[in-house]
Amino acid sequence: MPDVTVHLPGLDLKNPIMPASGCFGFGQEYSQFYDLNQLGALITKATTLKPRQGNPTPRVAETESGMLNAIGLQNPGVDHVLAKELPWLAEHYPELPIIVNVAGTHVDDYAAVCAALKAAPNVKAIELNISCPNVAHGGMEFGTDPDSAAQLTQACSAVTDLPIYVKLSPNVTDIRPIAEAVSRAGAAGLSLINTLVGERFDLMTRQPILANVTGGLSGPAVKPVALRLIQQVRSVTDLPIIGMGGVSTADDALEMLVAGADAIAVGSANFREPLACPNIIADLPKRMTHFHFENLTKEIHWEGTK
Repeated sequence: MPDVTVHLPGLDLKNPIMPASGCFGFGQEYSQFYDLNQLGALITKATTLKPRQGNPTPRVAETESGMLNAIGLQNPGVDHVLAKELPWLAEHYPELPIIVNVAGTHVDDYAAVCAALKAAPNVKAIELNISCPNVAHGGMEFGTDPDSAAQLTQACSAVTDLPIYVKLSPNVTDIRPIAEAVSRAGAAGLSLINTLVGERFDLMTRQPILANVTGGLSGPAVKPVALRLIQQVRSVTDLPIIGMGGVSTADDALEMLVAGADAIAVGSANFREPLACPNIIADLPKRMTHFHFENLTKEIHWEGTK
């Protein structure tokens, strides 16, 4: 049986599969379908300093090979997450590593949330969301400029001992300088990609389908883009990478690992199939055997990545 364990800063994973932020809430809905202990880890919905109502509706639109969303980081705020969501996970899944996705408008907002999360013992890492394309302020504004991304990473690293994984945006000319900047600023790892910016129109009204006009494209359509960007980032850093973008099968996950990822987050596939993560986890050893992968160490990365 192939070895599917993965060891990353702050994270000892029984397998490399976890749900991506924004596609799994805080786990309670999906716990009705399967035992979340099957997961390697769980990345929560984005958490901000204060509650956010998100964008006006409609906020979701289907596309031919995926979906557009403009949720706008709706969440109950860090105080509620610390009082309700994380204790629920700790009570029901005490061994499951939790990664909290942190978002904000200003550097101080991000830092305050990161500092507050020290109170939750089941939080093993932070995913710093510098790449959300669906908010008016913050988010992608940090993720498209190396200096801003580095400043934010440094500020958050200074207030917590938790390892910080910085979530990078694909909506840039060259992702490599941003990856290098946050690496120098203290990131323990990277996660990529976030969604691509897109939009759709209603032909009857001649108006955008989304109230926000644009939204983030996810799903199978983005996988080739994700693979390219993961390979590019791997070429300039040895930091661990949590790869995501269009993963819906074990073969998709293995392709991400070959491109340079060390673990895998599954996003909008969870909406189409609530059992997407456990199905991939169950299939992974069989597909590894088929492709002659004995384990998931860096030896499986494509040799051209460095």
